[in-house]
Amino acid sequence: MKHIAHACLAVVAGLAFSTAAPAQQAFPTKPLRIVIGFPAGGPLDQHARLLTDKLQGVLGQPIIVDYKPGAGGAVGAQDVMKSPADGYTLMLANTGVMVINPALYPRLPYSTLKDFTPVARTAMQPLALLVNNKVPAKNLQEFIAYAKANPGKVNFGSAGNGGISHLVPEMFKSATGLDLVHIPYKGSAPAFTDLVGGQVQFMAESIPQAAAYHKQGKVRALAVTSKARNPALPEVPTAIESGLNGFEVVGFYGFLAPAGTPKEVVNQLSTAFGQVMQMPDVRGRMVEQGADPAFLHAEAFHQFLTGEMPRWAEAVKASGTKMD
Repeated sequence: MKHIAHACLAVVAGLAFSTAAPAQQAFPTKPLRIVIGFPAGGPLDQHARLLTDKLQGVLGQPIIVDYKPGAGGAVGAQDVMKSPADGYTLMLANTGVMVINPALYPRLPYSTLKDFTPVARTAMQPLALLVNNKVPAKNLQEFIAYAKANPGKVNFGSAGNGGISHLVPEMFKSATGLDLVHIPYKGSAPAFTDLVGGQVQFMAESIPQAAAYHKQGKVRALAVTSKARNPALPEVPTAIESGLNGFEVVGFYGFLAPAGTPKEVVNQLSTAFGQVMQMPDVRGRMVEQGADPAFLHAEAFHQFLTGEMPRWAEAVKASGTKMD
């Protein structure tokens, strides 16, 4: 009888396990949607397509990239914020959407850490600090000395008010006490043209473009804003090496889900992104696209954002920029 009882218990336990197992494996059972708050064809779109091609294989479901451009990414963020918190809708966002917009727009319709659950950071984007060839400075300390000797006479260009190419120089100004004059442009291309032409003397620009023009001798890269030197500009020191202790300022990409998404679903998605980020071909293509592979799992990404929010808010405040 004892043997029969044990056998019955084993069968019951087996049935319990077999019925519980599908519930644990239930996600995902349908296609996922990744929302980007910018038009197709840009850097975020390239990043999304690179990762989703592999992510589909890891998750076993198709992934749709959905573009919701407008208001500096806020339209896409609102769409995701209002979506069901079930893991089937994610937002791919950049530095602007996640940490700059909340400080820049007084009436922003979302709060990054209140309305979203961080899933995975996937990339970092350091910038290069550049001068045109007319500036008599061969390194960052020489430029600081030159700017201090010419207060209010050194201009820096940016892609527009409140963007990363505006705020990184503002952080540089705060760190050095320099009096630099901001000249906003409508996009990075015209700003870079005027840097090369000598109409502005200084600029912070993404590594791929900066590296190309530096190697052609059209501009001079004085430093990079990451903690370590960049492979595209191996001879260019970091700002920290150049004497600006703690000056590490980088853009980043990450995926977020609506607030309230179940933790087990978030962890499953985060682990899937981590698997994709370990693939050599994905890492190689990311570097070609100008982004450094920099995966953080969900909890570490949440901690990272918590630390970044006040830094960028301070830069926005120092710049005096506010958007309607």
